[in-house]
Amino acid sequence: MEAAPSLYVNGGATIAGAATVPGDKSLSHRVLMFAAIADGRTEVRGLSTCRDVGRTLSALEAMGVAVQTVARSPEVDAEDKPSPAAAPLLRIEGRGPRGLAGPAVAVDCGDSGTTLRLLAGLLAGQDRTFVLFGSEALRARPMQRIVTPLRAMGADVAATDGRAPVVGAGGGLRGADILLEKASAQVGSAVLLGALNADGQSSVRYPSAVRDHTERMLADMDAPLRWSPRSSVLHGPVAGLAPPGDGHYHVPSDPSGAAFLWVAAAISPGGEVHTPGICLNPGRDGILEILRAMGAVVAIDDWRVAHGEPVADVTVRHAPLRATRVAGTLIPRAIDELPLLAVLGAFATGRTVLADAAELRAKESDRIEAIVAGLGRMGAHIEARRDGFVVDGPTPLIGAKLAGHGDHRIVMSLAVASLAAAGETVISDGNRPADSFPGFVETLRGLGAEIRRA
Repeated sequence: MEAAPSLYVNGGATIAGAATVPGDKSLSHRVLMFAAIADGRTEVRGLSTCRDVGRTLSALEAMGVAVQTVARSPEVDAEDKPSPAAAPLLRIEGRGPRGLAGPAVAVDCGDSGTTLRLLAGLLAGQDRTFVLFGSEALRARPMQRIVTPLRAMGADVAATDGRAPVVGAGGGLRGADILLEKASAQVGSAVLLGALNADGQSSVRYPSAVRDHTERMLADMDAPLRWSPRSSVLHGPVAGLAPPGDGHYHVPSDPSGAAFLWVAAAISPGGEVHTPGICLNPGRDGILEILRAMGAVVAIDDWRVAHGEPVADVTVRHAPLRATRVAGTLIPRAIDELPLLAVLGAFATGRTVLADAAELRAKESDRIEAIVAGLGRMGAHIEARRDGFVVDGPTPLIGAKLAGHGDHRIVMSLAVASLAAAGETVISDGNRPADSFPGFVETLRGLGAEIRRA
């Protein structure tokens, strides 16, 4: 078997320029599913072409949803070309809120927890039996958290020892009041997707605010929904749904992808990165709050609203960094970007602390142990805690051979740290950035980085 490629990064270059980030991954998953159950056609532009979103698209096509690719961008090759902004225009023929009924289906979700969790909720309300399975990494992630609330709604669904595969037979849902122990937008979205075909009122309540992409999109589709930062209420069954974006939906750029570029600029003397058209959902802007708290210069311009989502242009510039503490309600707003906090902490003066983030241990890897091991090998003074880590800085980092742990966000976080380290760093699992950020390598090159995949 051919070995997976690694990333080779030479430190010392100034990271500066403008970059267009691929379409938001969370919105891409959702617009595909919601367009499939809308009444009528939806044209989607700017869809993320990452592997995880590809799993959702393939699953819907396997269930009979007609998707036409009007303009396809060339395949991304081993050097991460072409432009990461290139994306196809898709035409999706909606089948209505109950239109995914059909014969039994088995769906390979790959590494995508979003695909599995949201499909579980969507299919729980459809007249169809299903099996949702995935990779070894996905099978290690907790899935009972979606099974329990769906069963409270009457769903015939079960996990395998609390994990994937998840199996079920759709239909027969009734409204329920769901109180979640953890602030999870994926679990809340699964409940709301099931509630579309449940009899009566369904509500989901969160312990703290989460990203509300699902709620905003449903509202854009004229669903009978009301919500606040910590609760959502939907009356079902829903007879019809307007196409997202009135049939023309443009996915804004992904703040979780842009975060790697922002941090690269923040730790690079003279660094400055401009990223236009970023989705700044209030449940997703935690990394910008962290950057500001640590002293980086953050400018946000040209605010607008697209399909109910706030969008703006973001510029981040280098400045001397100071330590901070991240915990509590900020955690859900920055959950995907928290490995980058460890990188920032290595270049900041003082002790940077992450707490209340035990959820990081149940991602594609144990992200606490993975980022601590990687940065520690580079010379950072970093220590893992049960629910986070502490970093004492600043400490000069030195290039090393590092493990990517099969996790796209760990690979990219270590790559960013390597840009400001002395010498060359080699990171395994160099193909993993394509899970969420197609063109990651080329984008960094365009900003001055010396990075290659081989």
